Amino acid sequence: MDDHTRDPTVAPPISGAPSGWRPDRIESNGWEHGTLRRAVVHGVRLYNAGAFHDAHDCFEDEWYNYGSGTTESAFLHGMVQVAAGAYKHVDFENDAGMRSLFETALQYLHGVPDDYYGVDVADVRTALRNALAEPGSLDGWQIELDGDRPEAGPESHAYAETLE
Repeated sequence: MDDHTRDPTVAPPISGAPSGWRPDRIESNGWEHGTLRRAVVHGVRLYNAGAFHDAHDCFEDEWYNYGSGTTESAFLHGMVQVAAGAYKHVDFENDAGMRSLFETALQYLHGVPDDYYGVDVADVRTALRNALAEPGSLDGWQIELDGDRPEAGPESHAYAETLE
């Protein structure tokens, strides 16, 4: 674990034992990278609330903490592409742009564990493939986190504002 990615204020997962978390790890409440979990929680909630640009910023800001070739970097880069693709589709009706971003996201998410830092990555990959075939399938789809599909409250919007 890197000292700069520790965050003892990040809570353990609500359910399960996702990759990146171990109950016997003391630092960051069991998370290998507590700051990654924090970014994921806020990024997923913002995505699910339709705040795709803010979700993108959450994933992108944390992505800079990891070197190329790491699972953390691949996961976060993929999630940046997911949020950007949804933004293209929903806000600009640019499905060609969405497809390009989703194809890249699938490349980054290939090999990332199916349950990574609480995100159901297998479901994300399925949703991306479905959207490549039928962009409308993305409408209303939300990212699963710890077996739920949470939406952003004021704390997630406030977190995103700190990144600007």
